[in-house]
Amino acid sequence: MLTLLVGTHVVDDLYQGAVPALLPFLVAERHYGYAQATGITLAATFLSSILQPGFGVLTDRRRAPWLVGVGLLTAGVGIGLSGLGGGYWTTWLAVALSGVGVAAYHPEAARAARQAAGASAQGMSVFAVGGNAGIAVAPLVVAPILGATGLAGTPLLALPAVATALFLAVAWRSREPAPARGRAASDAGADDWRAFGWLTVVVVCRSVAYFGISSFLALLLIHRFGLSKGTASAALTVFTGTGAVGTVLGGRLADRAGRLTAVRAGYALTVPGLLGLLLAPGPAVAFVSAFVLGLGLYVPFAVHTTLGQEYLPGRIGTASGVTLGLAVSAGGMVAPLLGLVADAYGIRTALALLLVLPVIALAVSTRLPETRVAAARA
Repeated sequence: MLTLLVGTHVVDDLYQGAVPALLPFLVAERHYGYAQATGITLAATFLSSILQPGFGVLTDRRRAPWLVGVGLLTAGVGIGLSGLGGGYWTTWLAVALSGVGVAAYHPEAARAARQAAGASAQGMSVFAVGGNAGIAVAPLVVAPILGATGLAGTPLLALPAVATALFLAVAWRSREPAPARGRAASDAGADDWRAFGWLTVVVVCRSVAYFGISSFLALLLIHRFGLSKGTASAALTVFTGTGAVGTVLGGRLADRAGRLTAVRAGYALTVPGLLGLLLAPGPAVAFVSAFVLGLGLYVPFAVHTTLGQEYLPGRIGTASGVTLGLAVSAGGMVAPLLGLVADAYGIRTALALLLVLPVIALAVSTRLPETRVAAARA
């Protein structure tokens, strides 16, 4: 079951990674400004941020395994439609549709992953790596296809979602996953909403930093060093691809040394990574900085979800919906503001504003309690 869920996560999050990979083509072919380009990022996250917690509440009340297939199919269809028609709002609505699909997918899939893999952070990190992989390969899929076809080729990007949804329609069994290893949710204690609130602040900081960097990384390298769109997209692949390594390392560190150790280690790495990107004298240093940033921002990623589920053991779907949805999508909602700053003062200035976020996350993490599950494993 976990292997199947990891595969669906690859496909679903391919369409999250496709959005920043689309931006250089939209800027080049349609002459969008930075604010317009980051408005497309907002499209991917606006409805998703509103709806994903709602899908989480729904799955807490009634299991809905069909949302896994329907969600990823909708995510793919939205991206497939995004290049058709020349109007800005046509593209915006298509990308927004994709965001709705992403919102529908995650809460039920994360619940099933926890039940299949147990309560360990490493188990959740395996599921999360599927999403990391999907985001990482997105530029490698988008760049060659749209490089050859232009934006008119976006329907080709929907094919993985269509194929996966058809496979699930045939192979999916609407049965409970294997019993979770470890304690059942009902035995894990009362919901700690205060701790969950502080955790949400931390995840919002990560989200804004992640979306800001992923939206501007390729554009920064094109602007500063004159790289081609394909080469600049490779830096985005380094950033997101390193995230898969960071996610696995974060899960292992969390199980061995505690959830909060992993969270704090990640944000401590993020600051030098972002400084290196801003001050890079050439593409080589920028690529190394993208690697460090990928580690820093992804080490805490799966641990956030595990912490949320342990803070709200009676509302696993809600915890998953918020940590993977509302808080994660906050970065996309802030991205247009960063776009306005980039238009007025330059991309480097917009990215420099992000430096405060890992510092805030580190400070707020001191308010988070370690969970009993983590304490028992450490």
